[in-house]
Amino acid sequence: MSINFFTHKFTAIAMLAFLSLAGASCGVMREAEGNTSGMPSTSSTRVTGAVHRNSGNHDRSWARTEPKPEAQPSDDYQPIMSIPATSDKWKITSLQVDASDNQALYQEIKSWLGTPYAGGGHTKHVGTDCSGFVMEIYLTVYGMQLERRGSLMYSNNCVAINKSQLSEGDLVFFHDGSGTRISHVGIYLKDNKFAHASSSRGVIIDDLGSDYYLRHYYGAGRIKR
Repeated sequence: MSINFFTHKFTAIAMLAFLSLAGASCGVMREAEGNTSGMPSTSSTRVTGAVHRNSGNHDRSWARTEPKPEAQPSDDYQPIMSIPATSDKWKITSLQVDASDNQALYQEIKSWLGTPYAGGGHTKHVGTDCSGFVMEIYLTVYGMQLERRGSLMYSNNCVAINKSQLSEGDLVFFHDGSGTRISHVGIYLKDNKFAHASSSRGVIIDDLGSDYYLRHYYGAGRIKR
C-alpha cells in the first residue's frame, strides 16, 4: 500500500511538471507568432484591446479639405485665347493693348497666362485659384491687399457697378448656377474681355459675351480706393 501511495504521488508530480512545460511552450509560441526572423521582435506596433497603433503612422488625410471650384464650362466651349502675341503689342484675338492702357496690369497678367489651376494656391510656380490670382494681381500692380475669397472681395472690397460701367481693373463675379452664391471672380480688361484662373484651363483670358459666362454672370464691382 505504501508502494502504491508513492507511485501515485510520483505520477501526479510528473503530470504537473508536464503541464507547466506545455504552458510555457505555448506562451513562447504566442509571443513569437508572426516573427520568422529568429530574432526578438522590435516592431513598434502595439496591440491594446484589439486596437492597433503604429508609432510611424501619422495619417492626416482627415484634415485635408477640397476647395469648391467654379462651375465648369460646357464640353463644346472653346477658350478665346491662351497665348499672347508679340512683346511690343498685346494682341489677344480682338484685344489690343495701347499706350492708354495700364501697361503694368497687362504685363503682369501676361506673366501669369498658362499658370495651372490649384485650389487654395496663389503662385505662378505651383498654381492658383481664381481669388488667389486676383489677389496677387492687385497686390503687385496696385499695392492693395484684397480679401482671399471672391465673395468677400465683392462684399468688402468692392462697390457694385452695372455691367455697362465696367472698365480696366474692375472685378467680375460669377455664380455656381444657383444665381445666389459667388463661386468665381476675374479681372476685367477691355473690349468685353477678362482674365481669370479657370479650374479646368488655368489662367486665361475669356469673353464675357460667351454663352457660358452670360448664364453664370453674377455682377461687377469696382475696388474701393
